[in-house]
Amino acid sequence: MSMEPAQFQADMAYQQSILTAVSRTFALTIPLLPQRLESVVGNTYLLCRMIDTVEDAPKLSIQDKHTLSRLFLKAVQGEIPVMDFVKPCLLALENHPNRDEYELIANTPTVLRIFHRFSKDEQAAISRCVDIMSQGMLRFHEKQTLLGLRDLAEFEEYCYVVAGVVGEMLTSVFAAHSAEFARAIQGRESLAVSFGQALQMTNILKDSPEDSARGVSWKPQGFSQRALLGIADQKITDSMQYITLIPKNELGIRRFCFLALGLAVLTLGKIANRDRFGSGNEVKLSRKTVWLFYYFTQLAAHSDFLMRQFCALAGRPIRRALRALTAKT
Repeated sequence: MSMEPAQFQADMAYQQSILTAVSRTFALTIPLLPQRLESVVGNTYLLCRMIDTVEDAPKLSIQDKHTLSRLFLKAVQGEIPVMDFVKPCLLALENHPNRDEYELIANTPTVLRIFHRFSKDEQAAISRCVDIMSQGMLRFHEKQTLLGLRDLAEFEEYCYVVAGVVGEMLTSVFAAHSAEFARAIQGRESLAVSFGQALQMTNILKDSPEDSARGVSWKPQGFSQRALLGIADQKITDSMQYITLIPKNELGIRRFCFLALGLAVLTLGKIANRDRFGSGNEVKLSRKTVWLFYYFTQLAAHSDFLMRQFCALAGRPIRRALRALTAKT
């Protein structure tokens, strides 16, 4: 077997190191995937993180964000030289507080070199994800108020553009990898959207105190924390159906999905045990809990029964909260 070019090896080493720097959770889950999928999903995460970096930059005007997002999309799609995005973006983010994110933007050429080695179908799936996410986040940027989103439909749409679309992208690359999964998911693609939305709804609930402190709410108006837990619980049920469609011989993909979902269920359980909390750190999982569950997935991912039982047991606080809500109404 011939050795891969030194440039590609260096690029992949960078991707792995920066992934660890910008996300402990995804640095834990993505390496569970088969090697080919690991590089594709890791690369997609970094591209999405670049979008987040631009969108979350507090000192950038909405017009600057629009401009940089358009340049980013054109760079991803190969319509402009990548430095036509990198130079103005680094200038705009000169005092950005997160230096790992700043470094990631500076290394956009590295990330895109990896991206352009993927198949045309993989590139198309990733480009679609990045496009929908970028445009959707810009649209919702103008809806940031402490009142929250207009209604449940708008809340679901927000969760779709920031996470549901990622579920669709994952399904595309998983289906290309496994013909058995492609057959199983046919006609049930909406479960992929629920998988992404379940994770995003967890983040919205967990981060709500910090969002509120900066004058923002991503919750739908008129919905209590307990009511949103009920919506998230249904998304978890859909997500488990999604995971059990993944063939048992694709253990890495099953572990990747179940680890992400299980951590969300555990977090929602902590939230459900509190009427209110003042900081996301109060409901953050301990490192010990994360690692214990990580090792549990080695066993549980083999068994649909074990995964469902875990979600049933870990989700008890959620269902207690929902019963309390029903009793009040």
